[in-house]
Amino acid sequence: MPVNVHDTVLAAIGHTPLVKLNKLVGPNDATVYVKLEFMNPGGAIKDRMAVHMIDKAEKEGKLKPGGTIIENTSGNTGFGLAMVAAVRGYKCIFTMPDKMSAEKVNRLKAMGAQVVVTPTNVPADDPRSYYETAKRLVRETPGAFYPNQYHSPDNIEAHYLTTGPEIWQQLDGKVDYFVAGLGTGGTMSGAGKFFKEKNPKIQNVGVDPIGSIYAGYFKTGKVGDAHVYKVEGIGEDMLCAAMDFKVVDQVRQVDDRQSFIAARRLAREEGIFGGGSSGAAVHAAIEVAKEAGKGKTIVVVLPDSGNSYISKFYSDEWMRDNGFLEEKGPGTVREIVAARKQTLITAAKGEKIGRVIEDMKKHGISQMPVLAADGTAVGMIHEYDLLNCLVGGSYKLVDPIDALVAPLQGVVTLETTIPQLRQVFGQDNVAVVREGQKITAVVTKIDLIEFLAGA
Repeated sequence: MPVNVHDTVLAAIGHTPLVKLNKLVGPNDATVYVKLEFMNPGGAIKDRMAVHMIDKAEKEGKLKPGGTIIENTSGNTGFGLAMVAAVRGYKCIFTMPDKMSAEKVNRLKAMGAQVVVTPTNVPADDPRSYYETAKRLVRETPGAFYPNQYHSPDNIEAHYLTTGPEIWQQLDGKVDYFVAGLGTGGTMSGAGKFFKEKNPKIQNVGVDPIGSIYAGYFKTGKVGDAHVYKVEGIGEDMLCAAMDFKVVDQVRQVDDRQSFIAARRLAREEGIFGGGSSGAAVHAAIEVAKEAGKGKTIVVVLPDSGNSYISKFYSDEWMRDNGFLEEKGPGTVREIVAARKQTLITAAKGEKIGRVIEDMKKHGISQMPVLAADGTAVGMIHEYDLLNCLVGGSYKLVDPIDALVAPLQGVVTLETTIPQLRQVFGQDNVAVVREGQKITAVVTKIDLIEFLAGA
């Protein structure tokens, strides 16, 4: 058969190009290659998983002719499944949270799928969530197949068999860092496992939006509270079985603004039209490139394109309305921190409970960031947790604080705007200021009040 000629569109999935970034990285930074997964025929990396999972379901008799594919999706998995369904004659029903763009909903409908929109700001186990709604529809629909991308090992296997080997072949094995957003976890778990088997020295870097639970769980082993965030297709409010943390070396957090600004820069400076999760991954990869330095090679996955986000972060009006394009002048966490003359008080991992209590009493604080030996933040220690452990008699003053450390909540950056900070305070008592992988300040409600009163 002639080169690059296929019997169906499904055979065109995979073998996406790697492109070097030239303007977003400096001359002394590591080399960064982006893998353009939006060049799959369905426009996203999820095409790989969709065809792999349906192939297996057909072979195992879980999906039969005339059946219905039902899945919870943020859009891209649904489109990949709808593409497979169109070629092979299946029906589709997809559930989606209401924060997803209208473009994503309409694309699915254009492929002949039925779309059920559900509320975003509900727990994963709430009957109204898009997870539970999909499960209910599966129970109610004869001949239904539920791919269950969040918990299926087939999700991982798709990337172990395709994404990882492609990158390895493209760069002849010369990979030092693999950077990918953490959503269902399939891309990192599958490709990351492949890389570790080929070379255990390769660093797998997961990218997690602030508001998701993954970064906190990775560092503390505890599931913290999830908060609503605007970047789509990345992060989770629950642990997914398709997320294998054993292959992950580090998890970096990014906020909405960093994700969207990076995506816009990627388009305007590199000519690469990526989605918000692509921006999140690129922002983290640029951080890694500066730290790793010249001579190292970083590969970062761009899961989808910007086509579904024209009305969102590619719109200046939308960016301004949501506080992501702030006007000049005071109005960010940077100004609040600069106006104070306070020293950040921290605790060290392994420090004794009694010592931490003394520090809290001495400095008049009720919570402290807990740092690892290299200075990176592990989590937070709160006076309420210390009080409970002592009252309950399960711990002594000489015991280490490690078991009491909670995941970081209310994480912000120096560029977080005051309106965004107010939203954080609506969910958390304090805001934790992060620069790169370091915690540099803790901002309280009274800090904001004093700043506004003095402005």
